[in-house]
Amino acid sequence: MNHRLRWVVGLCLLLIVGASASHLCAQCCETAYRLVCKTICEERQVTCFRNVCETVCEAREVTRQVPVWETQMRERRFTVMRPVQETSMREERFCVQRPVYETVMRDCSYNVVRNVVETSEREERYMVSRPVMETQMREERYCVQRPVTETVMQPQCQTVMRPVTTCRTECVDQGCWQDQMVCVPGSSGWFWGCPTPPRWVVQRVWRPNVVQRQVQQVHYCPEQVTVQVPVQVCRMVTEEQVRQVPVQVCRTVQEECVRKVPVQTCRQVVERVPKQVAVQICRMVTEEQVRQVPVTTCRMVAEEKCETYEVRVCKWVCEKHTVQVPRTVMKQVPYTYTVRVPRTVMVRVPVDPCAG
Repeated sequence: MNHRLRWVVGLCLLLIVGASASHLCAQCCETAYRLVCKTICEERQVTCFRNVCETVCEAREVTRQVPVWETQMRERRFTVMRPVQETSMREERFCVQRPVYETVMRDCSYNVVRNVVETSEREERYMVSRPVMETQMREERYCVQRPVTETVMQPQCQTVMRPVTTCRTECVDQGCWQDQMVCVPGSSGWFWGCPTPPRWVVQRVWRPNVVQRQVQQVHYCPEQVTVQVPVQVCRMVTEEQVRQVPVQVCRTVQEECVRKVPVQTCRQVVERVPKQVAVQICRMVTEEQVRQVPVTTCRMVAEEKCETYEVRVCKWVCEKHTVQVPRTVMKQVPYTYTVRVPRTVMVRVPVDPCAG
């Protein structure tokens, strides 16, 4: 505040002096001045404090619990179950199956089936379709193309075939016929005829004999020739004609025919064959029996026992110790640094009155 007050007082004095100088300059032609503001920097020393941490150890008494182990003898009582086995005899009744064998006669008669074949004739009627042909006349209309021939001359390219003779090889079969014996199998004859034996017949067989020979062959090479050829131009004229056409009509007539057919009938005859077979039969007979069975009984008896055992016991004992406990302490340390403070001052600058 003192600095600012001095600055204000100085500024007022400068203004007063400036006003007086201006007034004197206006009255005479002496040197005139004007005030100019100028900023200057002043250096100042500033003292501050900063925090610094330090570690300090303090002695402190601490009490802690320390375990101490001791061995003690103890007794425990418990009850155990001891097995006691006793043997006694018990009567047991049971049933058994005893086999008893008996011999009996069993009827094992059986039937024999014999086939008897009988031949008879049976009348069989059947229908036959017989065709009957009839001729009928039917009127038929048709169109006929009648040719009308005209002759005109026109150039025509013809192909003339020039003969060329060459030889080629061909195979010719010059074989001959030979007689050979062939076996013809006989018929089985199962229906109503008798079987026939096989027989030998003479059969003519061709025996081939292929022979190669040279054969002259004439073929023609085509040549193109242009000639004036009279050409018959045929023009077809359509005409309708009528004619009677015989038509064969087939009509089917049903006729009944009768024929005798031999029929073989197989009849089965059953014959009884008696047979007696001795068979052993096993019959089970139930019998009751008695036996003495030893039985062992286990009985549990309670007994009390005493057992000594060791036990480790933990006791806690208090002990005092002195320990060093670190602690952090904050303290302020002064330090000095220089700052530059700006300040505005008024400066008189001479002004030439005649420069105007």
